[in-house]
Amino acid sequence: MQTPLEIIRALADGQCHSGEAIAQRLGVSRAAVWKAVRKASEALGLEIVAERGRGYRLSAPLELLAAERILAALSPEAQGHIARMEIHDALDSTNTRLMREAADGAPSGTLCLAERQTAGRGRLGRTWVSPFGTNLYLSLLWRFPFGPGGMAGLSLAAGTAVADALHAIGVRDIGLKWPNDVLWQDRKLAGLLLEVAGEAQGPAHVVVGVGVNTHLDPGAGAQIHRPWVDLDQVLGRGAYSRNILAARVADALIRTLERFAREGLGPFLGDWERYDLYRGRQVEVLWGHQQVRGTHLGLDANGALRLDTGSGIATFQAGEVSLRLDED
Repeated sequence: MQTPLEIIRALADGQCHSGEAIAQRLGVSRAAVWKAVRKASEALGLEIVAERGRGYRLSAPLELLAAERILAALSPEAQGHIARMEIHDALDSTNTRLMREAADGAPSGTLCLAERQTAGRGRLGRTWVSPFGTNLYLSLLWRFPFGPGGMAGLSLAAGTAVADALHAIGVRDIGLKWPNDVLWQDRKLAGLLLEVAGEAQGPAHVVVGVGVNTHLDPGAGAQIHRPWVDLDQVLGRGAYSRNILAARVADALIRTLERFAREGLGPFLGDWERYDLYRGRQVEVLWGHQQVRGTHLGLDANGALRLDTGSGIATFQAGEVSLRLDED
């Protein structure tokens, strides 16, 4: 029996394909096609429509990831920094995969993407909803000669890179919520997860994971317990390419990581301020079991959040801290 992915590849264009055509493509009998289609739909969570006398089609077309398309859309500089690209049908997590590979000596510039994650992760142990073929799940491994202490603020710089990449494909009204959420009109469009390992004095490595909502059906979206948005809602379905988006994100991350290694966080603070959606607004910082309210004053030179509590200025490092608007 053919894999569910082979069925989906046959139907990815969203057009109707007869049972006979699918049988010939997959090398199965026509009698086996219906079972194969149903199995693919159930395994990958995609709606496949059967039209009497015409055949089968996906309820909406899919643009599956293609290494050659992503590489062709990268800048020459970024192409030179990609040591290896992996595209997987399914993974537990692109970050988890690269952290394992980094420990085994994978080179800096290893790029990992997946059509689906079975254990996608966000900050603070949250689940990242990761259905098949409808979002972007991308991680990049990068090695530094210095230790983890030299990476303070890197998540902020990476956040500006993702915002820049989304702006480059036409997203307007985009902004950042400290430390690493990418929002559109106060709804979450993308997020980052950075994981670091290495010697205290160096060398060290980071895996920068990026998730972008491109198309979420209501069922998947219902699992997200906060306001969200996807690129289909922002730009319109078919107005962007998922492969081009992957290239833009990878390109922006590579430029950022290169510059951060040379110059640190400083050059990115102005970009962060330009995208900062919460500066000047009343916010609440959740820090363990504590809740601190005040006015968001922006960031200090090290990327820490500055908060006017009314009785003084408090600063918070990213770590186990969450930020939200104070709506009381």
